[in-house]
Amino acid sequence: MAGRFLGKALATVSLSVALASVAVRSTGCPAYRNSFSSYWIHLNCNIMSGSKCIKGNSHSKARTSPYPGSKVERSQVPNEKVGWLVEWQDYNPVEYTAVSVLAGPMWADPQISETNFSPKFNEKDGHVERKSKNGLYEIQNGRPRNPAGRTGLVGRGLLGRWGPNHAADPIITRWKKDNSGNKITHPVSGKHILQFVAIKRKDCGEWAIPGIYKGYVDDPRNTDNAWVETEAVNYHDETGEIMDSITLEAGDDAGKVKWVDISDKLKLYASHSQFIKLVAEKRDAHWSEESEAGCHGS
Repeated sequence: MAGRFLGKALATVSLSVALASVAVRSTGCPAYRNSFSSYWIHLNCNIMSGSKCIKGNSHSKARTSPYPGSKVERSQVPNEKVGWLVEWQDYNPVEYTAVSVLAGPMWADPQISETNFSPKFNEKDGHVERKSKNGLYEIQNGRPRNPAGRTGLVGRGLLGRWGPNHAADPIITRWKKDNSGNKITHPVSGKHILQFVAIKRKDCGEWAIPGIYKGYVDDPRNTDNAWVETEAVNYHDETGEIMDSITLEAGDDAGKVKWVDISDKLKLYASHSQFIKLVAEKRDAHWSEESEAGCHGS
């Protein structure tokens, strides 16, 4: 049992930092007890643009131009016309699918127009999962329609699959401890401080969760017909014994990698702040000084 969990934990560490071009070098791997536990955090409508429970201005990165890796300019979509329920007869999105996708790599679908391609949307289609984490999505003219709303661009852009493109964001955490090995408590909230493995992106200088996708909420690669859906999984080293034997080194694409204290003061890339907040809540760890201070004063 312990061996299985340890193997899973270390595999996750390798996966998470490898996807972020961060190399993991182990300095020894004794057979520890099962000190890793995990939470799968399902990202549902409370952080998904375009659903009835989301604010209208949360769908902005998916409308930015130029489209990543190209000079393609999206058709402009004002906030009030993002939702598909808003009638817009003059809507004229740009068609774009990257050459790298059209080349037909193993991870990409063919074009909808190809006669031998009959995808089964909203269900498991062979080895491809075409179900959305947020329920059924509409199909119009044979193409799936982004449930988050209009993006000003049709086709797949850089995404391989028509419809949802599923990904996972592994979040590696441990408790912050003093030199004596005792958990450090935040002086205001009175809760233990949680730390996570973060990388500093070279492109924008922001700290981020190691992972290749930026999250479903508002990804600049999303189009009207293809979008990213992410699940964040938290692997937590309760005792700190396992992670003490792991050395993190930044790769070519990452500026730095280190353990970062979790709090609402963090400025993270894309939707990663929401993932980190959920982890803090699940672990009953320190997050916000203001909210905790207010609770103590009531």
